Amino acid sequence: MSIVNRRNAVLGWAAWQVAKGVAKRKAKSAVPVGDSDTKRLKKPALVAALAGVGALVMFRRKKGGDELPPTE
Repeated sequence: MSIVNRRNAVLGWAAWQVAKGVAKRKAKSAVPVGDSDTKRLKKPALVAALAGVGALVMFRRKKGGDELPPTE
């Protein structure tokens, strides 16, 4: 008997769908609800965005700085 068969594939798919739904629900309930009137970014989101942009700039600078050595 093979471990990978249609029955196990269907059971695995169903378990994955249930786990995704549970994880989404838990994640949604863990996020604090702020004022719906304000459309400003919160401080953690702003810091994360700036860190991402900084990492992108550093990566691009390091990758783009490769030049060919002078040939003799």
